[in-house]
Amino acid sequence: MTSRPKMFDTVNAVLISIISFLCILPMLLVLMVSFTDEASIKQHGYQLFPTELSLDAYKLLLFGSTPLYRSYMISIFVTAFGTILAVTITSMAGYTLAAKHIRYRHGLGLFFFITMVFNTGLVPWYLINLNLGLNNTIWALIIPSLMFNPFNLFLVRNYMSQIPASLTEAAKIDGASDFYIAFRIFLPLSMPVLATITLFYGIAYWNNWFNAIMLVDNEKLYPLQYLLFKLNSEISMIQQMQSSGAIPGNQTLPQESVKMATAILTIGPVVLFYPFLQRYFIKGLLIGSLKE
Repeated sequence: MTSRPKMFDTVNAVLISIISFLCILPMLLVLMVSFTDEASIKQHGYQLFPTELSLDAYKLLLFGSTPLYRSYMISIFVTAFGTILAVTITSMAGYTLAAKHIRYRHGLGLFFFITMVFNTGLVPWYLINLNLGLNNTIWALIIPSLMFNPFNLFLVRNYMSQIPASLTEAAKIDGASDFYIAFRIFLPLSMPVLATITLFYGIAYWNNWFNAIMLVDNEKLYPLQYLLFKLNSEISMIQQMQSSGAIPGNQTLPQESVKMATAILTIGPVVLFYPFLQRYFIKGLLIGSLKE
């Protein structure tokens, strides 16, 4: 190699290292603030190297009266089970729209596209879920979000459209059914885009607290995100009432550090989940975004 390419590689490595550090720095700040004493935060603000450390935020979240562990298990179950069902439905619908021998596939595609443009609104959504008997059940956290996202559907459809039609023709000559073609040919060849939508659905289920606030009143069914949102709101309300003198008490609740600890606790599974799908993510997203 000449000196010029070596210099380019060196400069490129330095720039990437700086950008990577700048991306990691906010996460390190969130982590350190979650271990910072609340009084120190009020006095010095957010610090990457805090003067006073404290575990009050994590003690409140993990060992307080809030059933955090149960909510964690509920979120894990809802995310895993809901993602598997959503990916299965989306992949089957994507195959239906991509298979050229399927009648009216273009009409069905237009029907799904319309749902991306028009929304029925909150009241019909709530009444449908209420009439289905989902209120205060674990299915209220899964089924309302189970209907596949049209964007993910078209990613899968466009990706499967790139698969040569000769594979389908050869399989049909050998007597294969649509079920066999879909699950033994199309789905194995579509692993990159399926991994991509798995990540999309998984993050959506993990971060979903709206279904709980609308359909769940039972505290035993609260997912992690809604429980932490509720806890942060209660801490903020107590502090406001203490400052106004509405209720007595001088104890400083760790409001800011609890917010950061909440971010650390909720982001963990996503950070652990992403590396397994990273190698498929870019390929599936780019190929799936191409028009048929």
